[in-house]
Amino acid sequence: MIIRATDLTILAALLLLTGAGIASSAERADSRAYPVATDTRVGGDDSQTRFVMDFSKKVDLRVFTLADPYRVVIDLPQVTFSLPPKTGATGRGLVKAFRFGLVMQGGSRIVMDVTKPVRIDKAFVVEAAAGQPARLVVDLASTDRDSFMKTLAAEGRPARTPTASGQEREPAQKGDPRPIVVLDPGHGGIDNGAVAASGVMEKDLVLEFSVQLRDALERTGKYRVVMTRTDDTFIPLVDRVRMARIRQAALFVSIHADAIKKGEGEAQGATVYTLSETASDADAGRLAESENRADVIAGIDMSHEPGDVADILIDLAQRETKAFSLHFAKTLVADMKKVAKMHKHPMKSAGFKVLKAPDVPSVLIELGYVSSKDDLKQLTSGAWQSKTAAAIGEAIDNFFTTRLAGATAVRSGR
Repeated sequence: MIIRATDLTILAALLLLTGAGIASSAERADSRAYPVATDTRVGGDDSQTRFVMDFSKKVDLRVFTLADPYRVVIDLPQVTFSLPPKTGATGRGLVKAFRFGLVMQGGSRIVMDVTKPVRIDKAFVVEAAAGQPARLVVDLASTDRDSFMKTLAAEGRPARTPTASGQEREPAQKGDPRPIVVLDPGHGGIDNGAVAASGVMEKDLVLEFSVQLRDALERTGKYRVVMTRTDDTFIPLVDRVRMARIRQAALFVSIHADAIKKGEGEAQGATVYTLSETASDADAGRLAESENRADVIAGIDMSHEPGDVADILIDLAQRETKAFSLHFAKTLVADMKKVAKMHKHPMKSAGFKVLKAPDVPSVLIELGYVSSKDDLKQLTSGAWQSKTAAAIGEAIDNFFTTRLAGATAVRSGR
């Protein structure tokens, strides 16, 4: 049999089309791998309220309550939330508002803020049937605080959320003399952080930027770089600090973006924060208070958390660590000024929990304000991200050059 060149061309084209069909089928199958939440609604009044969420297929659930503030938490297997923007921003009856998202690989969570102490009257899932989707239903009833707290004590503290991210890129083997730099993209998973009017979320912006910064640092070959999260996963604040301490990091850099609510004025530009018992100004205090609520936002009960970090932070923090943090912050501002618009007061301090490792120099960078159109335009620009990441990398180089030179001088007695 003779096969002409044209036949081969046609055959190759058919194979390519078949392959593309297989690939697209695989992609569609992957997108269907997790149950999909498609709709939600809340009904009732201040005495009884029903929460309903529709799913593409039945899911397992675990429901429990948390106090101060009062919350109802629904733990689910990993699901895809395909819900309209601003879903959950307002509630009804006993539910003030609710939020949802990934808290670890394999696990999602819904957190409802409730107006008063509540009792979980019913919690169940209905199978899909007769053209209707599967439905998650939680019925809440008003109760008093004493009853609420007794139920809470009987349930016991919910299991800690494991840290699923940040473990993928372990530092190099022992004996590698290069300093470890921990990059901490703020927020993640159920915690969106600041949200722009356009719907752009802080958690996505800072992760994208942190990946660029990680890649820039790794290209130099000078550092071992660890990220607290590499995907859209929630990591508790205390675990972010632990990652740095366990690895004996030489530097911890937390990456964030701020927002100002309407009526609170306007602000632009990047700011670098260090740790302080007393906020340098009201805005710094507001921001620290907001950032420190991340665990509450995700419905995590840290009341039984050992105080190995919290108790020794500011009182016993080494003076040397504070001095190194301040030195790096000054270097960072100087280098970022070359390429990025800075806030009118570019250096501030406040009591950020994420900066409280007593033995790791730490700073928090607010790249800009998602509430500012000009800042948001830059924050979403690949070119801006690249040059700003390069400037931060230069500041890190300068910090370690100065620090190592100082250590050498001390050892040599100069």
